Amino acid sequence: MRHLLLAFAAGLVATTACAQNQTQADPFIGLEDIDAPKALAWVEGQNARTADRLEKDPRYAAFHAQARAIFTAQDRIPWPAFRAGGVDNFWQDAEHTHGIWRHVSLASFKTAQPAWDVTLDLDALSKAEGKNWIWKGADCRKPTETLCLVRLSNGGGDAVEVREYDTAKKVFVANGFRFAEGKQNLDWIDADHVLAAREWTPGEVTASGYAYVVKVVGRDGAAREVFRGLPTDVSAAPVVLHGEGARADALMVRRGITFFESEYRLVGAAQPIALPKKSEFEAYISGQLVFALKEAWNGFGAGALISYDLKALQAGTAKPVLIFQPGPRQAIQQVDATDSRLVVNLLDEVKGAVDAYAFTGGKWSAARRLALPKDATFGLRSTAGADDQLFVSAEGFLDPTSLWLADAAGGQAARVKALPAQFNASRHEVRQYWATSSDGTKIPYFVVWPKAAKLDGSTPTIMYGYGGFEIAKPPIYLPEMGKIWLERGGAYVIANIRGGGEFGPAWHQAVLRDKRQLAFDDFAAVAKDMTARGLTSPRRLGIYGRSNGGVLTTVSMTQHPELWSAVVVESPLIDMLRYHKLSAGASWIGEYGDPDVPADAAFIARYSGYQNLKPGVTYPEAYITTNTHDDRVHPGHARKFAARLEAMGVPYLYYEQTYGGHANDADPELNARRWARHYVYLAQKLMD
Repeated sequence: MRHLLLAFAAGLVATTACAQNQTQADPFIGLEDIDAPKALAWVEGQNARTADRLEKDPRYAAFHAQARAIFTAQDRIPWPAFRAGGVDNFWQDAEHTHGIWRHVSLASFKTAQPAWDVTLDLDALSKAEGKNWIWKGADCRKPTETLCLVRLSNGGGDAVEVREYDTAKKVFVANGFRFAEGKQNLDWIDADHVLAAREWTPGEVTASGYAYVVKVVGRDGAAREVFRGLPTDVSAAPVVLHGEGARADALMVRRGITFFESEYRLVGAAQPIALPKKSEFEAYISGQLVFALKEAWNGFGAGALISYDLKALQAGTAKPVLIFQPGPRQAIQQVDATDSRLVVNLLDEVKGAVDAYAFTGGKWSAARRLALPKDATFGLRSTAGADDQLFVSAEGFLDPTSLWLADAAGGQAARVKALPAQFNASRHEVRQYWATSSDGTKIPYFVVWPKAAKLDGSTPTIMYGYGGFEIAKPPIYLPEMGKIWLERGGAYVIANIRGGGEFGPAWHQAVLRDKRQLAFDDFAAVAKDMTARGLTSPRRLGIYGRSNGGVLTTVSMTQHPELWSAVVVESPLIDMLRYHKLSAGASWIGEYGDPDVPADAAFIARYSGYQNLKPGVTYPEAYITTNTHDDRVHPGHARKFAARLEAMGVPYLYYEQTYGGHANDADPELNARRWARHYVYLAQKLMD
């Protein structure tokens, strides 16, 4: 493979202090050309070498079989979505790798063997049309919810084709709504009109690759522009505020100025709604628009949930009303609405709770906590529009995921489905510790730990981190991890480092832009704390991160190579001086900074993993993996990092899946192979 690498560079150019020179002198930039023959030949050679190492390991066959059994099991929970008086589910298994969209009555769904009726077969559709269709969901018009805008991705990327589908007749609607492939968002207005944001003419997208023009489109194809943002924005998104039945009470547009900053404007209004730039629309219920504030504003604290009355907004007399103000150790994770209740999924000290609120008599009620299991992590799976029912998932590290049907008005909840135990959890326990970071901040982390293990540093441990975009990482049930790793005596750790959403907006904003180094310090502090406690040791510790977690793992590898023996880098951001020029990267400038601004480039260059690899340093052998057609995080990041390691003579493994998008789970068989390779690598590095 050496000669393929040399096709991109005559040799490794030394890293310089100037970010601009680093970009110009990048010897591996040719690997950013996704489908270039030389790049694909390089990928093919890398895949062959890695498959030979990992798939020929005696453990691979068993790991693959166990993962495949989990991902294709018939006793998995069929995740429900309320529709048309019943329940929808999208299902994949060994027979249906593309998947089937199916429907059943609620009464039947609650039984052990629901009488599913197939609405759309994506395997059959893919075969008939010669495409690789991946399901991306459907939006169905109320109140009947039988006409749906179906989103299909050819290969698993974020770009989708949208078609109108009749679920009663089980056919695509002749001369119905149909929008060619692209990154787009649509919402029903009425039977004959939709509100849509998409690339209307070639090139009419932001630097991030998203739409900034919103139009009302009729069945006759006529399109009327109702909003135009700026090409320098991140995106524009349509929002239809649906009232009783199919009525559209108002049309609204979210203008994404940056990833975290927005303006919300009712179509036809002269001014945006009075809100701080860092706020998010959450729900429309009982004539109230609900927003989450991500910064302190107008007497409300960061994290507050507030509402505006729609009629008052239209009349120009609206004033914001507080619904809920989280405490310093609380964070709102999800907000949704049933017919008459606002539902809030909350983290309190990284433990879950679900509360419901009603708007009556011109004010919001006190919270009613739903009767769900204690010490669990919850997810709002689906809310009903016709009544106050909702589906909630509950899980823990060692507690199999369960599904609960709750009544938001009464507060009751009953378990309707449960995942059978996928691994023997009796030999492990969950502990929570706190590490002290470089600035004195206490960082929580969870350890799933063998009860019989000794505190002598000998326990093989996988440490996971993310630390970005206000995404919390509470306890979850991971069947493949439990079966393949825990049952073999390993431990698993989630480090709740800053940048996540475990403790609200402040926890996230503490490491934005020039403060990013603190997130990496948090991660290293957890590793050192575990070693000091004897939970593990650098010889037995491996780290895993994907997407934004790829920044974390590659920086951790370059800044603290002595702390770990394995590094899994999946679907990663790595070259942080060019991330804004690749795929959707420009949308994340609010998180990381702008490399085109010299001051920003300076602080980014100090940590960027790609630029900070240094000759003569002993690095742990990394396993780097990505997808060729990931249209969110460009595969060039992973490719170039591997190429630079190779040029430096540093051991590494690289594998690029040629099918699927950023989610990595488009096909259960490929997903099983993916995790089998991951765990073979981790076993080789940490257990052997």
